[in-house]
Amino acid sequence: MTTRGVMEESGTRSEGMKSTEKKKRRGEEEEQEEEVFSFSQKAAEEEEEDEDASDSEDSVFSGLEDSGSDSEDDDDEEGEEGEGGSHDEDDDDDVKVEPQQKKKKKKQEVTEVAEEEKKDEYEHDSSDEEDIRNTVGNIPMEWYKDFPHIGYDLDGKKIFKPIRNKDELDDFLDKMENPDYWRTVHDKQTGSDITLSDEQVELVNRLQRGQFGDVNFNEYQPSVEFFSKEVMLHPVTNRPADKRSFIPSLIEKEKVSKLVHAIKMGWIKPRRLEDDSRGRYYDLWANEDSSILAKHRMHLPAPKTPLPGHQESYNPPPEYLFTEEERALWEQQDPIDRKFPFVPQRFSSLRQVPAFPRFIHERFERCLDLYLCPRQRKMRVNVNPEDLIPKLPKPKDLQPFPTTQSLVYRGHSGLVRSISVSPSGQWLASGSDDGSIRFWEVCSSRCMKTVQVGGAVKSVTWNPNPSAGCRPIHHPKAVHQVQWHAKGDYLASVMPDHSSHLQVFIHQVSKRRSQNPFRKNKGLVQCVSFHPIRPYFFVATQRSVRIYNLVKQEMTKKLQANSKWISSMAVHPGGDHVICGSYDCRLSWFDLDLSTKPYKMLRHHKKAVRAVAFHRLYPLFASASDDGSVIVCHGTVYNDLLQNPLIVPVKVLKGHVMTHDLGVLDVTFHPTQPWIFSSGSDATIRLFT
Repeated sequence: MTTRGVMEESGTRSEGMKSTEKKKRRGEEEEQEEEVFSFSQKAAEEEEEDEDASDSEDSVFSGLEDSGSDSEDDDDEEGEEGEGGSHDEDDDDDVKVEPQQKKKKKKQEVTEVAEEEKKDEYEHDSSDEEDIRNTVGNIPMEWYKDFPHIGYDLDGKKIFKPIRNKDELDDFLDKMENPDYWRTVHDKQTGSDITLSDEQVELVNRLQRGQFGDVNFNEYQPSVEFFSKEVMLHPVTNRPADKRSFIPSLIEKEKVSKLVHAIKMGWIKPRRLEDDSRGRYYDLWANEDSSILAKHRMHLPAPKTPLPGHQESYNPPPEYLFTEEERALWEQQDPIDRKFPFVPQRFSSLRQVPAFPRFIHERFERCLDLYLCPRQRKMRVNVNPEDLIPKLPKPKDLQPFPTTQSLVYRGHSGLVRSISVSPSGQWLASGSDDGSIRFWEVCSSRCMKTVQVGGAVKSVTWNPNPSAGCRPIHHPKAVHQVQWHAKGDYLASVMPDHSSHLQVFIHQVSKRRSQNPFRKNKGLVQCVSFHPIRPYFFVATQRSVRIYNLVKQEMTKKLQANSKWISSMAVHPGGDHVICGSYDCRLSWFDLDLSTKPYKMLRHHKKAVRAVAFHRLYPLFASASDDGSVIVCHGTVYNDLLQNPLIVPVKVLKGHVMTHDLGVLDVTFHPTQPWIFSSGSDATIRLFT
């Protein structure tokens, strides 16, 4: 070989070596660039992790690490091994190509493994949650506000909360300096801040504008017409027609025949054509009142006068004419309470009817009603009548109370006006118009003793203190009622026939002293009673009950009974409630702490109420009437001042025979048992148990 050939060959070899060295350097530079890029990515990730860790050094986000970190480390290790192998084999020219191919193969394998690892492992998961790193589910995150962790990862380990040291100043600086502050939201489930992408921001804007989330969705796409509007030749079903469709209906034939018969008989008349003389358009309000009041929106027209009835005819039927009793009753009534403002009369002809004397008065009153009577628009309220009935307990749930007549005490020959039971409950005393007082044994109904007093006995009562002595006390007039104090030392007597300032006397038995507590009594005193606990004295007149303080010597309260004539009175053992009976068939219950007017009015009796009584131990009270009945009621008084008393009628006791239009005259309870005694006009005393 010539020198030129050798030189050319050496030149070619040198050029080949240079080219291979250039390729080798280029490959090394690419590898260095890839390493630098990967290092920068790792550095950025480490910085982000450092920023997250800067909030809490102790916080551990288990399960929140990126699954691709292992592949990056493997790539770095593989790259370092490749670089080390290339440096070791720089001297050998024959094996320069193989390491590069091996490096490329290793790179491809590593990238494939990394891509497989970076694939979403929940790609085929059917869960609707976007981020399932925290496995607490769809619950309020406020449940974890008192715990150091925020949830659990997939391995069941706690995900601790990051300690956020940002104050308002840091938040303000972040708002001023961070361009993505407006699109950064805080995820309560993972405890981290998430920056929304442009697609997510656009999705939020579309939803806020009321548009669909998908941009490609066409809400105005043409509808698919599944059914054609054209009439088809063949029916939808190929079912053959029924046989009855070819035969005339007998039912329709019968209906038509009935209609034809009704038309012939004149029961059904054909419709007449409406008269269209007014035209198609007309004034709807032409006949209405055009005054100012009629145009007012809230105008209420005056009620029309009622049309005349049969009683206003000049020749009314006989049942509309007044009898003598009805006419006398009509004359005694007030003009407001009368059913008719005139007396129906009969005339033989209309010419004999005289002029109505109150015609001008009625017209004048009508004019006053038209412009002076105030009218108010009331809305009709649909109320169930059963809701208006108070919900009361059943009587059998309120036992015990007297239900059956057990004994009858016979022996008096006149009206038994008053009865009283001894404090032990063994003896019964009764006073009658036959001038005698009888003492009975309660259990055997046996009369043990009879005392003649020489006149009608209006009132008897046992002294509640058995140890107190007995004195004879003379009064100037007849005594209608006597009442003992609870301690048994004081006795009050009522003489309504006396002058106004001597109707009530109070006697002290131990000191043999009597006194007149009132200088003047306003009204006719009916009955009196002592307060069971406090130094109060109750005085009942015809229309009111006055309560006096005996210590201060002044009137403390005045109760309005809303009745015409009070007949009897009883004080509750607690002292805060009073019941009053009246001759107008009413029983009034007063709550002294509530009002001076009756808390409740009971109208169960048909005639005058003669006596009322409270039981000393049981929540019972009773009333006796001239209708021959005794009504026992359950009356519970609660300790709570805000709760009203419970009043329930439980039993109607009958047994007395009415005599001289009088029925039961007195009633009293047994001191210890739920028994009741009643005395009547039939000269008997009855025990109900």
